[in-house]
Amino acid sequence: MRQVHPYSRTIVLLPVYNPGPRLTELVVDLLSEVPAASQIVIVDDGNDPACQQLRAAETLGCTVLRHPANLGKGAALKTGFEHVRDTFTGFDVVCADTDGQHRAADIRLVAERLDSGHVVLGIRDTEQMPPRSRFGNTLTRWIFRAATGRDVDDTQTGLRGLPAGLLDRLCAIPGDGFEYEMNMLLDAASSELPIEQVPIPVRYLDGNAASNFSGIADSVRVYLPLLRYMTRTRRVTGS
Repeated sequence: MRQVHPYSRTIVLLPVYNPGPRLTELVVDLLSEVPAASQIVIVDDGNDPACQQLRAAETLGCTVLRHPANLGKGAALKTGFEHVRDTFTGFDVVCADTDGQHRAADIRLVAERLDSGHVVLGIRDTEQMPPRSRFGNTLTRWIFRAATGRDVDDTQTGLRGLPAGLLDRLCAIPGDGFEYEMNMLLDAASSELPIEQVPIPVRYLDGNAASNFSGIADSVRVYLPLLRYMTRTRRVTGS
């Protein structure tokens, strides 16, 4: 574990679309630990310019990058990665969701493990998830294992620690929506990058009403990369 402050060379990246009050709460909690407010980078993915939550974050000193229209979570993450790569050379990144699932304490847990140089995932206990979320997460985990041979307990987690050396690669991974996060894991698996898994608490607020994941449509977009990966792997191995 790091002997220095976990945020001394780490940027917290928050992709945001239709934010609720949890965004401000998270930012305030993070500001008590992050050395500089500019190390919290928020990507405004096409929100109303009058959004009070984003205005508050900017007033508090956070860096706010803006998309003129909603481009998707993957596009927002890549905008953030490009900014960090170009502005904070050598800084690692911790991505987190702002719907209340991830607390500042959870983000810190992931940041503390980034000294390993591994991809670090904040892993929720599926047994504590609501039935619908538990089923979807378990199914995706099984398919991911079948496709890659790698065990990732929570493939859908948005809490991810990413070393600075991966940012160029991450900017080139395809996908603008939720499928980007799956493509990220598939790329790590195919490249045999180590993936470290850190347990975090399960938190679903108001029935996860703040989530922007749109059920069937986004599920299809997540599973398609898995199916393509399996097909490509079988062609290469001849099985």
